[in-house]
Amino acid sequence: MTSHPGPIVVLGDVFLDVDVDGHCARYSQDDAPIVDVTDTRYRPGGAGLAARLAAGDVDEVVLIGGFADDHAGHQLRALLEPYVQVVGVPLHGSTICKQRVCADGLCADGAAGERTVVARCDSGDGKVAPGPVPTAVDTALARASGVLVSDYGRGMTSHPEIRALLRTLAHRIPVVWDPHPLGSLPIPDTAIVTPNRGEALRLLDSASTIRDTADLARRWSAHAVAVTLGAEGAYLCGEEFPAGLRVQVPPERRAAAGADICGAGDRFAAAVTVVLAEGESAEPAVRHAVNAAAEFVCHGGASSVAEPEPAAVAAMAATADVVGWR
Repeated sequence: MTSHPGPIVVLGDVFLDVDVDGHCARYSQDDAPIVDVTDTRYRPGGAGLAARLAAGDVDEVVLIGGFADDHAGHQLRALLEPYVQVVGVPLHGSTICKQRVCADGLCADGAAGERTVVARCDSGDGKVAPGPVPTAVDTALARASGVLVSDYGRGMTSHPEIRALLRTLAHRIPVVWDPHPLGSLPIPDTAIVTPNRGEALRLLDSASTIRDTADLARRWSAHAVAVTLGAEGAYLCGEEFPAGLRVQVPPERRAAAGADICGAGDRFAAAVTVVLAEGESAEPAVRHAVNAAAEFVCHGGASSVAEPEPAAVAAMAATADVVGWR
């Protein structure tokens, strides 16, 4: 871990991700795969995953996100609080949950014995709405040595007060912005914006290529844009890189075909933020982040940080079932 003069702050939308694993050996009469569940594990998603991963790099991480007072919200806090300091903003509605059902066996689109994603089931409607934010948000941001904005389009980055705080911060510390098609525009003077290839190309005209993403840096008034390209690494462009710079994944760090890439973008953005907060410039930050994301995928991706349901939360749910209010 690395020491910084202040914490790395991750600000954004937080989800509960659920990994359901099992075996498929048969299909229902309507040709749906029948999965015999063998294991269910939980992990923070969105900004929660980015904060959890940043906590492996630095001594102090603060997560600012919206949390609902529901069972999934309690699970999220229990998964995060051993690793990061949580500053909650009230969430209107229920916690967003994303459940991936994976199975080996004779699944559709997969060879026999191969682990395949059978389905993803999303639920929840939570969104952060405009209104006063807790004073702890201002306090955490004032102490930050670097900020990662992890935008998933659920209201954190469109909050007027939060945007005003981030605008002030961007003049003195690095602010990294991981965007989303449903999210808000990055604030001016963002150090690096980190869209993936699809997100970048959707924002450009139909004839554009990755080499045209310098236009995005100018459009956003960002110092740089680093487009993540999966197994191909990243493409860095901006003020210091008018011709663009391709950063490749080293051959020894390339994952096997079919590796789980879930969470690689969060790992990349968290690593960029940590290195920029140490005083490094964009190029070494992106080179480090490409290596970190590749290594993360090689070690199982987001599933590698999944855990059983915390015992205290499971006990709370069991009590709720008994008294009839869950």
